[in-house]
Amino acid sequence: MMKKKEGGSLKKTFYGFSSWVTKATGKPTAFLLALLSVIIWAAMGHFFNYSETWQLVINTGTTIITFLMIFVIQQSQNRDSTALHLKLNELIAANKDTSNRLMASEDLTEEELEVIKKYYKKISEHPNNESVFASHSLDEAGKDSKNKLESQAGNKSSKTKN
Repeated sequence: MMKKKEGGSLKKTFYGFSSWVTKATGKPTAFLLALLSVIIWAAMGHFFNYSETWQLVINTGTTIITFLMIFVIQQSQNRDSTALHLKLNELIAANKDTSNRLMASEDLTEEELEVIKKYYKKISEHPNNESVFASHSLDEAGKDSKNKLESQAGNKSSKTKN
């Protein structure tokens, strides 16, 4: 039996709350309510002589809402990103022809990702770009490219002999 971690209830509550807020604020009704609030605030300006207090109300309200929404949206984005990575990992793991080497690529540094990106770019620059579409892994792409270049070099030398 697994022991329940401390804070698990808080995480579950925050997840439920953030999911609800993300879904609710992503609807047209939420936008219309926000727009209506701004219109009402603007209309009230005349009654408050467009004072600093009148301006402070909208500035404070929007700042607080924006500040809190950052955390709610980030939590939802983190969860979605993790779920997407797990789905991609499942597809990679399920296919016998794919390499598992990039399954944890989200944990690589920017420099490591840049090295891999350059490698894929180099592969894509080979003649007819066939090696990118015909290979299933970095290793296989490298072998395919090397074999293709050797084959082309062999064809050129046999043509010059004839």
